[in-house]
Amino acid sequence: MSVVIQVINPNTSAAMTASIGRAAQAVAAPGTEILAVCPSQGVPSIEGHFDEAVAAVGVLEQVRQGRQQGVQGHIIACFGDPGLLAARELAQAPVIGIAEAAFHFATLVATRFSVVTTLPRTLTIARHLLQQYGFSHHCAALHAIDLPVLALEDGSGLAQESVRERCLQAKREDGCGAIVLGCGGMADLAQTLTAELNMPVIDGVTAAVKLVESLAALRLTTSKHGDLDYPITKPLSGLFRNLN
Repeated sequence: MSVVIQVINPNTSAAMTASIGRAAQAVAAPGTEILAVCPSQGVPSIEGHFDEAVAAVGVLEQVRQGRQQGVQGHIIACFGDPGLLAARELAQAPVIGIAEAAFHFATLVATRFSVVTTLPRTLTIARHLLQQYGFSHHCAALHAIDLPVLALEDGSGLAQESVRERCLQAKREDGCGAIVLGCGGMADLAQTLTAELNMPVIDGVTAAVKLVESLAALRLTTSKHGDLDYPITKPLSGLFRNLN
């Protein structure tokens, strides 16, 4: 079965989009094609509520394009899952946010997990998502490396080493059985850290790929009965006209 999955990096970083795309393709089944895309306008990194609000518009534009291309699924490759429910309204195929995907996978292999993310201010966003998705009681602790998202792409290796150190701390101190990486830009670290720590380290991008493949195999699409029905048709103006 041929499956085309659109992986949307909600920020405008081409380098991070390429990195996310490589990580997604590395775990994709034979016959699965990964289309890694990002908006042409928006924010270069997503590190707060404002950034998420801006990025959500770009996510919806990409979902609309993916729907026109007939993809079998969309992945929102930002740990804040910006615009997730709105994207599900707009899409017919499944739309998976990487935070939700990672939390689900973590609970399948451990009773408690910790999260390692970027800036301390994003810890609150992660807490909100844990509550929204019903995973708060599974989360042992949240950690931030206190470096911006784009530090993962600067070539210095500092951010990657900081992620490693926080993961080791979580294993040592949190009483967790798994670790969730809280940024799409960390997608290429999960397998190496899993081997080094000898415990599951889960990246939401790769987890989401396998979820989309499973939903496609089961021929399950986004429900259009109820609140995820297509948006009510109405005239949109300005920069939102492209969403019609």
